[in-house]
Amino acid sequence: MTTKPIDSTKYNKIITLLSIVIPLAVAGLFGVKLDLELPVFLPPIYAAINAFTAIVLVLAVWAVSTEKVKLHEKLIKVAMGLSAVFLVLYIAYHMTSNSTSFGGEGTIKYVYYFILISHIILSVIVIPFVLVTFVRGITGDIERHKKIAKYTFPLWLYVAVTGVVVYLMIAPYYTI
Repeated sequence: MTTKPIDSTKYNKIITLLSIVIPLAVAGLFGVKLDLELPVFLPPIYAAINAFTAIVLVLAVWAVSTEKVKLHEKLIKVAMGLSAVFLVLYIAYHMTSNSTSFGGEGTIKYVYYFILISHIILSVIVIPFVLVTFVRGITGDIERHKKIAKYTFPLWLYVAVTGVVVYLMIAPYYTI
């Protein structure tokens, strides 16, 4: 017996709202500076979260490719949770600390800024992709889920991996 998928389009307004509100909130909160010293230095923590997210995404694709659908679903939920924790820590750091400038020169500077800018742009673009893909999966709209997941996975993986690369490239210039 095949169950009919729930209509995933009823979530489109929520997805659209979140896809707009999240980037705007992040941008708006960047302008807020709290006179607060955090008990830990967050960049290596949220870089590690990005690394774990990348690993979990790869494991999720492996799980679904080996027909371990329940494991796939759990791993995707973990990846979404990690991304949410990353976002909170990232905002907390930038609300309590001054931005660090990249100190590299020459070609490496252009490489860094290319990676950073593509990471930032795609981190905004990936939000609706992740949300639509997730909703289609949990509502049983599997054919449409598969169609968009083939775009969502590489985008999300790129954002997670480049987050780590950006951290590694700027880490020598942090002043603690």
